[in-house]
Amino acid sequence: MPTQLDDTLEQIITALTAPGAMFETVQVDRRGVAMPAFKAAPPSLAHYLAHYCDQHRDTVFLVDGDTRLTFGETYQAALRVAHALVGQHGIRPGDRVGIAARNSANWIIAYMGTLLAGGCATLLNGFWTGEELAYGTRLMGCTLVLADAQRATRLEGHDHGARIVLISHGGAPTDGLAAVWDEALGAALPELGPDDLATALYTSGSTGFPKGAVSDHRAVVNGTMNYIAQSVMVLQYFTAKGEAPSAQPSALVAVPLFHVTGEVPLLLQSFALGRKLVLMPKWDAGEALRLMDAEQITYFVGVPLMSYEIATHPDRAHYDLSACKSFAAGGAPRPVEHVTRIKEAFPEGFPLLGYGLTETNGVGCGNFNENYMAKPGSTGRASVPLVDMAILDDAGGKLAAGAVGEVCIRSVANFQCYWDNDEATGAAYTDDAYFRTGDLGYLDEDGYLFIVDRKKDIIIRGGENISCIEVEEAIYAHPDIAECSVFGLPDERYGEVPAAVYFLKDGRDLAPDELVEFLEEHLARFKIPLEGHIRRVDAALPRLGTQKIDKRTVKAEYSPALLAAA
Repeated sequence: MPTQLDDTLEQIITALTAPGAMFETVQVDRRGVAMPAFKAAPPSLAHYLAHYCDQHRDTVFLVDGDTRLTFGETYQAALRVAHALVGQHGIRPGDRVGIAARNSANWIIAYMGTLLAGGCATLLNGFWTGEELAYGTRLMGCTLVLADAQRATRLEGHDHGARIVLISHGGAPTDGLAAVWDEALGAALPELGPDDLATALYTSGSTGFPKGAVSDHRAVVNGTMNYIAQSVMVLQYFTAKGEAPSAQPSALVAVPLFHVTGEVPLLLQSFALGRKLVLMPKWDAGEALRLMDAEQITYFVGVPLMSYEIATHPDRAHYDLSACKSFAAGGAPRPVEHVTRIKEAFPEGFPLLGYGLTETNGVGCGNFNENYMAKPGSTGRASVPLVDMAILDDAGGKLAAGAVGEVCIRSVANFQCYWDNDEATGAAYTDDAYFRTGDLGYLDEDGYLFIVDRKKDIIIRGGENISCIEVEEAIYAHPDIAECSVFGLPDERYGEVPAAVYFLKDGRDLAPDELVEFLEEHLARFKIPLEGHIRRVDAALPRLGTQKIDKRTVKAEYSPALLAAA
């Protein structure tokens, strides 16, 4: 039973969080509510990075093609970026510094340098079009955007209000980051504290355009430390069983670093764990297998599709993946059949599943090892010691075990606000500081969370959140459109994909491929319905009594034909 393992882990975490222990907690006030935070938490991410990069300074940290950097070398490079940002580019604490680039060692160094300089690291979605990148930059009022050539080109001709500074990938950081490099370390860096702004990530909810979810250092540091506490708990469990790993922990970076899964549990946690990160420019299951063998990867995290593609790849038997004991997934639901296939492919490893959101800095709950095999449909129990998870009704009342309601999370790791959007921030929180996730679910008798639906009008395609309203607004921007509706369709590869139906104004003619071509100018490709998933209809769409389009009826009526066409 899952509770047998849970009882053991609960004993371990109780000892780890006891007074005087490594992860002792104290009460802090957030939104007028007392909640636990780590007593030994560093004051800021700048302190956190400095401490662990010194502790592991001679250990290999980043592997990016032919580039190999230790923690110490990476930190020294980040210092030079930080001094340049302050001394040459005038960055001051709280200034939003956008990063618009693909994954690379230089992305990580630019991110670290921004934090050390006191800037608010603003993680622009690298898949966005120029129009979307410009919107995100304007929304956050970025002073500066560190962009690689591909994203900088997309931004050309768009009003964004920031200075673009080019960075590049591969080779020595001195070359790729030359425009933000101060070899002399001439400028004084600011002293940062828990209340200073740290990060801004973008979230696509049900209200259309992305919002900037801003966190202070206290939230991100505590969220990171909660992951570390969980890792130490599991390490002690395996040590007691005589199964403690002896090799350096290592992970393949296959998820975007501009998403919270890449940023917090993968990147930031690695500093404390002394974990090697092996980067790949874009996802390719065959290349992932090669790197996992060559670098003896011990931990893999990605959207569910990725670990499934590794497990079912025709060349899998040609590579030695025995070092990898954990195949984690987040960002999207994992089909139950994937759990079995992964365990069959890697009998010495285990599939894992995490649940968290951008607004919670990735902290929520987790299901792993024997527990996950026993309850593969669950996202696990609340992550101790920080997370208080509840199922609430519309009035904010707590529901009993088994009752379906909105999944809500209260923790010191939760975000501070949606930038310049007090109304959305207020709506996101209950009066007693629970964040409303927009997901519907229930807790079983063992405290395991099961997600059953979502309140927000979003589609999760391979870990990328898509606002149905945002896509609908882009379709309505075409002058021939009278009505449209966007909804999600189930997909074996991505979990969900966007679909759309549209009705034209009288006398107009617009084929689906012409509409797709129009959308490509305004939306990232992952938001656009693929061929076969977009359909022109010859009658007005069904409506509710309020005269709003009845999206449930539209989806029920057109989904079978769209799925058949695909």
